[in-house]
Amino acid sequence: MTWAETIVQSLKDWNTPLIAYVPDTSIDRVTSLIDDDPFFHLVSCTREEEAIGVAVGSYAVGQNAAVFMQSSGFGNSINALASLCIPARTPIPIFMNLRGGTGEFNISQVAMGKSTKPILDLLGLVHFTIEDEYRLDEVLNGAMKLCHAHRNPVGICMTPMLHGGKVV
Repeated sequence: MTWAETIVQSLKDWNTPLIAYVPDTSIDRVTSLIDDDPFFHLVSCTREEEAIGVAVGSYAVGQNAAVFMQSSGFGNSINALASLCIPARTPIPIFMNLRGGTGEFNISQVAMGKSTKPILDLLGLVHFTIEDEYRLDEVLNGAMKLCHAHRNPVGICMTPMLHGGKVV
């Protein structure tokens, strides 16, 4: 099973049919699988805070949801997380393409890429960094379990070492 297939299976295992995302080539391998699977409802959003709002709304009506975005857009979602998700105790796994690290070609991605995990820490949100497929199913299962048991968002940061990154 590929890393993308493992993520899709984890979302199914945790009955997470609604996926809100901001389109990005690095997560396309996951979102294209999701889009082809009738279990899922894939919602393309224009901004990251919109994706958070869609996911919170889904949870409010009894349906689990997850969000996909890249770390540069994570900055856009901070207010939605801090003023909506955290106080409302909304369990949303947030899958982020972590930019600004190994092999980054776009200097404007570095600052937010370096700041993403410290911001998650400041918000008190647990996060996991995934660099390869080793024990990916166990990490995802543990992250999803923690997300739902704690009823808070959890960051799942996917590095270019996992997905190959972007090319110029």
